[in-house]
Formats: sequence, structure tokens, C-alpha cells
Amino acid sequence: MSEPEAIPAATVIVMREAEGGPPELLIVERARAMSFAGGALVFPGGRVDPGDHVLAATMAGDRDDVAGRIAAVRETIEEAGVAVGVRMPAAAIPDLQRRLYAGEAMGTLLDEVGGALDLDALVPFARWLPAGVHHKVFDTRFYLARAPQGAEPVVDGNENVRVLWASARAVLDAADRGEATIIFPTRRNLERLALFASFADAVAATRALPVRTITPWIETRDDGAHLCIPDDLGYPVTEEPLARAIRA
Repeated sequence: MSEPEAIPAATVIVMREAEGGPPELLIVERARAMSFAGGALVFPGGRVDPGDHVLAATMAGDRDDVAGRIAAVRETIEEAGVAVGVRMPAAAIPDLQRRLYAGEAMGTLLDEVGGALDLDALVPFARWLPAGVHHKVFDTRFYLARAPQGAEPVVDGNENVRVLWASARAVLDAADRGEATIIFPTRRNLERLALFASFADAVAATRALPVRTITPWIETRDDGAHLCIPDDLGYPVTEEPLARAIRA
């Protein structure tokens, strides 16, 4: 059986400083009815749409990366009402969220409110491309972004049912207690994010490593099959028993 064609996607790890503790991350809970990662806690994001490529064609830089950044910005506004990678009046965000979800073009909407993209605010963090799975396959670019001052996320109520700020460790602990579901890439990225004491630390560590596409593989060991990733890309945990791994 041939591999399904990979769908370009992008997601943003939005971080805010927390007084007296580790940074908090913007997390959304997917609706259980969703075909991919239903019921799971994830970072906001989604597929790269044709309109993202159209807008990227008007800008400098690698076309696929620029389209990924645009998609990440758009999806974060759509799903959580948080505007990262864009300069615009805060009062315009709720209407922009509604109209983006309805399918209106982001470039046109930003022109209407006097806004502009600031794609350099997104820092490439990782890229994941699964193989050997039976669900949709997403070629996902992950970016880091600092949360806007005072950002108050609003759940879209469609694809997602909850939105929250939580530290990476808090999400991992909730999953370990059986109170939340996280898929394999999210768990590995949370473990990596839990190493950082601030957004600046995360950016410095990320820029010191290459962003190489991660395609997990299965290794058979004495104690059974394990799902593995490379050990040179900054991840403190690089394998998990296949029987425990949630692959969406």
C-alpha cells in the first residue's frame, strides 16, 4: 500500500512568560469529532491553504516556508483569537477571527484594518513528517512565537472545544494522569519545550540546531517495538514503546 500524499501544514508554539515559573504555552483541545487528533491537546495550527500560497507569492523568501508562516498566523487567529506574526489593532481581532474562519482572504482583511504581517516574529522550531500511518499525513512546520502582551485566547467552538495557557510540564503531567490526550509529536515537542526557562532560552537553543524533517521509525528491541526519532535535534526523549504511542 502506498503512502498517502503529505498535506503541508503549520503550527505555532505561542509562549508567554509566567511569574515565578516556566513559560506557558497556548494549547487548544481538539473536538472529539475531528478526524485527526480528535480530543487531543495540540498547538494551534492546520493545513496550508491555497490562499496562503497566493499571499506568499507576493513576499520574499522561500515560498513554502513563507506560506507555512502565513498559515500558522492565520490558524492561530482562527482557532484561538491570538494574533502572532501580525501587527494590527487588538480591537479588530474578533472580527478578523470570524471572517478568516468564514474563508475570507487574510491579505485583504489585513488591508482593511491597516494591519501587516510580521513573519520574522515566527522562529522555525521543528518539522515533522510521519510515515507508515493510516490517517492523514501532515508535513508540519512548527514555529515559536512570543505571545502578544495581554493576549486572551478565545476558543473557536468548531474544530476546538477548549483553549488554555499551561506549561509544557503541566500538559505532560495531565496526560500521564490520564486527564488529557497528546499525540506522539506533541509529547516529544512538549518534553523539549519543558527544558526552557524562558522564550529567549527557547529561541537561543532552537537557533543552535538545524531544523531537519523528523520522520519517526519503528525499531524492534528486546522489550518490543519502539517508535523512535533522531537523537541529535534537541529532544530529551527520543523513543517510546509503540504500544503506548498515540499516533492520532
